[in-house]
Amino acid sequence: MPIPPASSSLPRSLLRDDVYLRLRDAIVDGTFEPGEQLKDGDLAAWLGVSRTPVREALLRLSASGLVVAQPGRSTTVSPIDETALRDARDVVAAMHELAVRETVARLDANDIARMREANRRFIAAAERGDVSAALDADDDLHAVPVEALGNAAVTRVLEQFGPIVRRAERLRFGTDASAAAERHERFIALCEKRDAAAAAMMAYETWHTLPVTAPRATG
Repeated sequence: MPIPPASSSLPRSLLRDDVYLRLRDAIVDGTFEPGEQLKDGDLAAWLGVSRTPVREALLRLSASGLVVAQPGRSTTVSPIDETALRDARDVVAAMHELAVRETVARLDANDIARMREANRRFIAAAERGDVSAALDADDDLHAVPVEALGNAAVTRVLEQFGPIVRRAERLRFGTDASAAAERHERFIALCEKRDAAAAAMMAYETWHTLPVTAPRATG
């Protein structure tokens, strides 16, 4: 689809990360579709910023595999490639397994409450068909052990490869939302019982068993 005709301007104090996140999210949520050409001038106008942070964001997105940059020619949104998706899924699964295994013993009542609240939001969003809100809630739930771990390297890896997995997951979301909510509850219960081995295994399997066949967009 073309660049949206209007967007609320971002503050002048906008950091490079903010531009990157806006563009990343627009790719993940399908605003910019696979194969679509991204022109830095159009994107800068859409976001209300100069071309410099847009160009820097596109370089980061290229490193993440979300766009394909051809120097001197064009930058396009990358297709959902099965090999890249499988690789990203496996890395994401391993990082979440590590975070859970290392932190379950020190998660407190507030952490568990945050996870349960996120699952309630997940259920509510799934019931009303709000895919973005549901996936945001899912991210919030799984972020609790990652935040507790406090490992900057793990965080950077998830920031790089997580969007690749989420992008594909959006296109197939909805077929097992109720089952996902039940898995969340079982996972939270294992964390609450401080069963690090079982919780870590469940975290790994939750991510690792995601299908890697490139989904087809509908509509």
